[in-house]
Amino acid sequence: MAAAVTPPRVSARRRRPGVIALSLALIAAGGAGVAVLLLQVGDRTEVVTVVRDVQVGQVLREGDLGKASIALDPAVKSVRSDDLDSVVGKRAAVELRPGSLLAPSQVTRDSLVKAGEQLVPVGLEPKQIPATALVPGQRVELVHVPAQGGADAGKTSEAVPQTIDGRVEKASSAAPGTGVVVVDVATSAAEGPVAAAWVAADALRLVLAAPDGS
Repeated sequence: MAAAVTPPRVSARRRRPGVIALSLALIAAGGAGVAVLLLQVGDRTEVVTVVRDVQVGQVLREGDLGKASIALDPAVKSVRSDDLDSVVGKRAAVELRPGSLLAPSQVTRDSLVKAGEQLVPVGLEPKQIPATALVPGQRVELVHVPAQGGADAGKTSEAVPQTIDGRVEKASSAAPGTGVVVVDVATSAAEGPVAAAWVAADALRLVLAAPDGS
């Protein structure tokens, strides 16, 4: 009778302690990463965002604003979504761009026309509009240019023309058909009526002034 054949023993693979330790570390690190991610997702703040271009001095409407949920750094000042109604109806103190967060300092209840100033609307035909876009806060000069044939027309060739310093508060879009742009210019209260008279007589031109410090 043949002797029973004993099957060969298969030794179990020995796991190296270093590999086991590395595996445990990776599992722990993965768990920590998930925990951090969950904390970030949970710690979010509902804030007010800008969804349309808003010029300086323009009254904010509800359609100009939106809401977003973000992980906000405590150092960043932003209007919370619960306070959205409190900023609707205020004026933009700076130019607002779509996609930005709305900060409390960017809105105001005050009129941007300061005490001692007046607002003079100036209509500009296409040929009178500077190639440089007119933006709120831009310094300009209103120049008196008497109409041809007027009583003062002969004096302008030798005398320095009268000018009034102003500041652009708002510029409209070009009117369909005519292309006329209306620019609201803030001047001193003493010079406002003079500028308005120049506008009525079609004896006014608007030129851009150098920025402060130039």
